[in-house]
Amino acid sequence: MTSDRIIIKGLEIFAHHGVLPEEKRDGQYFYLDIELSVDLSAASVSDELGDTINYDEVCRIAGEVMTASVYDLIEKAAGEVCTALLKAFPTVEQVDLTLRKPSAPVCRKVDYAAVRLVRGRI
Repeated sequence: MTSDRIIIKGLEIFAHHGVLPEEKRDGQYFYLDIELSVDLSAASVSDELGDTINYDEVCRIAGEVMTASVYDLIEKAAGEVCTALLKAFPTVEQVDLTLRKPSAPVCRKVDYAAVRLVRGRI
């Protein structure tokens, strides 16, 4: 696996995931940190967008997945984003995704609750 990475931090997406009815009804902001393992050697020489991954496309796909369905668990939402990114970008070897939920309904004050999934090609 390559050690090259494309990193997108703090992608803000408003969606309706959560176990509680009000989370599904009212929605909330989620934040995604996405790291894509991909060979960037060609792009580092050519300076051509076609030799890398378009960051805007990564953000668009993640946003579409996060807003297309409503899930109880952020684990499920994160898994769906990973699957979609691997499908959309055949040159990506691995997706390392952290999905943060700052408004998680927990009994104490926290900065956020989050899940981190690492998914690669089989």
